[in-house]
Amino acid sequence: MLGSMTSNVPLNELGEFLKKRRSELSPRTVGLPETGGPRRVAGLRREEVAQLASISTDYYTRLEQGRMQASAPVLDTLARVLHLDDDERGYLFQLAGKITTRPRRQGRQKVQPQLQRVLDDLTATPAIVQGRRGDILAWNALAAALVTDFSRIPEKHRNYPRLIFTDPAMRSLYADWKGSAQIAVAQLRMEAAKYPQEPRLIELVGELSTRDQQFAQWWGEHKVVARTVGTKTLNHPVVGELVLDWDTLTANTDPDQHLTVWTAAPGSPTHERLRILASWAADQNMAASSAPR
Repeated sequence: MLGSMTSNVPLNELGEFLKKRRSELSPRTVGLPETGGPRRVAGLRREEVAQLASISTDYYTRLEQGRMQASAPVLDTLARVLHLDDDERGYLFQLAGKITTRPRRQGRQKVQPQLQRVLDDLTATPAIVQGRRGDILAWNALAAALVTDFSRIPEKHRNYPRLIFTDPAMRSLYADWKGSAQIAVAQLRMEAAKYPQEPRLIELVGELSTRDQQFAQWWGEHKVVARTVGTKTLNHPVVGELVLDWDTLTANTDPDQHLTVWTAAPGSPTHERLRILASWAADQNMAASSAPR
């Protein structure tokens, strides 16, 4: 899994992505006649994709083998032929247009002051700021009460994908842990397209691939998704079931920083339970600050 990120990264990843996507399509899906005979490969054959894209089989084969660049018009046609959604199409173009010849270690991120002020003002809404690789840069008290006490996690391990795969409590907290974990992997895939040779990202993918078979499997599926909006159900040990809408806002001052907030409709059971959780968290913090040292 990790090897595909370390050598001719963009072209190799592009080829693997194309191969995976065509394996998930049937001739009937793309309007080709079913021959009825056995097929030696899952999904579409290379020559079928080439036919639909009006390019030669040799040209398409070279793309899958990572031996040549693709033009923007060809990429656009392949996105249409392979039925890619907007996120997948964007990922395809990122892979094809980004060539990094030397690994680049980026400096450690710090939360933008504007985002920190927003967090400080959000007392009734759980919120966190994530950076590159899903690193958790900052959080408010209610987010710590909702998910986990991030301050107890060493800074180098304070990463959302790592947390969801390595902390057993997350499997109990998320009612649909599998769905949440798959989204985390797909978001990390998008990150890998932007920074394919970033050493800390490669290290994270290697660690999780070794530690968790499901991560390795899902990473190999090349699913991608951008950080947008959604709904999660949590089974919280203090207040019970919470059905939360989440939304992600990107900082203009640093597009690699994202503010994620969890909210519930006013008057809903979850909204009331968040108020109870906020009160409980305040009591816990007060008890901790008044305890003898």
